[in-house]
Parts: sequence; structure tokens; C-alpha cells
Amino acid sequence: MPAAVLAAAAILCGLVTAGLVHPAPAAAHDASTSAYAEVTGTDAEAVLDLEYDLLMKSAWLYAEAYEAKDRAEQLRQLRVNADAVTEYVTERFAVTYDDKPCTPTMAGDADVHTRGSRPFAVLTLTYACAGGAGGTHEISSALFPDAETFVHGTETIVDYDLHGQRGSVVLTAAEPTLKTAEHQEPRQVVEFFLLGAEHLLFGLDHILFLLSLLMGARGLRDVVLTATAFTAAHSITFLLAAMDVVDVPGAVVEPVIAASIVVVALANLRYRDRDRTARWRLPVVFVFGLLHGLGFAGALGIDESWSWELLLSLLSFNVGIEAVQLCLTALLFPPLALLRRTPAHRWALPALTAPVVAVSLYWFCARIPLPV
Repeated sequence: MPAAVLAAAAILCGLVTAGLVHPAPAAAHDASTSAYAEVTGTDAEAVLDLEYDLLMKSAWLYAEAYEAKDRAEQLRQLRVNADAVTEYVTERFAVTYDDKPCTPTMAGDADVHTRGSRPFAVLTLTYACAGGAGGTHEISSALFPDAETFVHGTETIVDYDLHGQRGSVVLTAAEPTLKTAEHQEPRQVVEFFLLGAEHLLFGLDHILFLLSLLMGARGLRDVVLTATAFTAAHSITFLLAAMDVVDVPGAVVEPVIAASIVVVALANLRYRDRDRTARWRLPVVFVFGLLHGLGFAGALGIDESWSWELLLSLLSFNVGIEAVQLCLTALLFPPLALLRRTPAHRWALPALTAPVVAVSLYWFCARIPLPV
């Protein structure tokens, strides 16, 4: 068997195995989660978005609390367990002013909304900070640490606007604190670049879509045109969705992304012996790229009005996605191109396509929201 076949098969087996282990956001927790915080005001008011069931588990509440699926029941559980939830959050999300802790108070009842396909609890905290004007705020997050064992590698995406200092920063266990008076742009660029790279690298549905595109590519020119169409399309919807210009529910986007993999993979088989492949490929890739851009925006989870700071975060995130996409293309296309030049490609392409279609159909079914 040619080395190209072995290389392509090994890469695909790894991707498919990972896909079955981590099926779909709608079906089970990923290995990590993201928390979202918007901190504004002359003192500080923090609006936190935290994954509902994870929050209830981390607050050590009973199964009836974290297994609640109906929004009305989730709201009731948040009211009944308000003290435990408040204690958990205020111990792990802190604001200081001139190195003095600000006193947190829960403001009103918690709310619940959906990010992607998952319910998130919305909590509003007000912080009373002592000290005169001109001081410096610090924001720290230790939400959902590895030690709790429910998830690992939690990232808290913070948007802040305090005393004229504004920006977006990703807080992690390694760097859990930001100072608003410090020059944050370099850190912001690096962190959102890594966030974008990480999302594509561990976004197996996007990787399988890219793999399907490469399996149908006939040469380097085809790869360049296809990659350009996909990049342009997902960049458009990513920016529009992240700036809240376009809003499509994750319950719609996620199943369609899985379906896009199936369509492209099967189309590769249907049209593999035809020279006019580009007639369907570029329009289809562009349309599906628009949908993948909505998925990228949902993963980033920023929901705020236009600002230069927001644009910097979005561009850094998108460049991170593109960097990983280029690296994966450089890794995957050569063995696939070599395979196409061997007699084995007649049976190898269907053999590689079958597991891609199977996993994608599994994701599609798992991501369709079921009535409660």
C-alpha cells in the first residue's frame, strides 16, 4: 500500500476517533468551557454568563438543580439556590480598586439564555469600591478551576470599560488577573489569536469540513480557490455575528455545519471524474463558509456594540483561525495529492469518505434539539 494511503488513513482515523469521543456540543460537555464577563461602571458592575449546569454542579447542588432542562425550572433553581450560587461566584470572580477588594452584591434575580446550544446563567454583580478617583481596577477570575474536575482549561473572556479604560482580555489559570491601567493591546492580540487557533484546532467539525474540501481538490490551484472562498465567507459572517449585526441561533447553525460536511464529502464522490468540479465547489463552499463563520462567532461569545477594541479582538481571533487552517492544509493536502496520483485513489477516496460521512451524520442527529 502506498505511503500516501497510509498517511491519509492515519490522519483520518485520528480525526474520526476524536470525533466519536467528543461528539457534539449539543450532546455532551467539551473538555473545557468559557465564561463571559462584561465589567462596566464608575465602581464596577459585572454581568457574568456562566454555563448553567456547570455552575450548579460547581456550587455543589443536587442533581435536580443541574439536570434541569426547562428554562422555567432553571430560573426556579437559581432563585432557590441563590445563596449557594452567589457564594460560589463571588469567591471566584473578584474586583479590586487600588489593591483593596471591592464588596460584591448580587443585583436582582439571575436569568437564563442560550449560547450556541447550551443554557447559560446570567448573573449581575455590583461591586462597592472604596477610594478616590484616578485609581486602578483589577479583575480576577478563578471560575471553574481544574481542581473541581468537571472541566479543565477554563477561559474567562472579559470585556471591560472602567474609568475610561476599555478592552477585552482572556483570563486563564496561568494569567487570572488584568489591571485596567496597563497597556493591554499586545496581550489582547496574543490571547485572542491563541483562542482562534485553539478553536479551529479542537473544532473537529471544522477540521473534517476542511478535510472534505481537500479530498475533492484536484490541484494546488483548486486548493487556493477553495480556501479563499471559505476564508472570505466565514470571515464575513464571523465579523457580522460577533458585532451582533446577524443573529442565527446555534440550534440552527450547529446541525447545518454537520450537514455541510456530509454534502461536500458525498459531492466529492459524485463529481470526482468530472472536470467541471469548480462549478459547484466554489458556490457551495462559499455558502457553507458563511455558516461556519456563524459557528466561529458563537464559540467566541462576545456580545457587545462596535468599538476599536472589539475589532482588534475579532481580527486577532480570525487570524488565529486562518493560521491553523493554513497549517492543516499544508499537513493534509500533500498526502492526499500523492494519493490521487496512485491507482489506489479509486477505492481510497470512498474508503476515506465513509467514516467522515458517518461521524458527521452522527453529529447532525446529536445536534438537533429535542423537545423537553
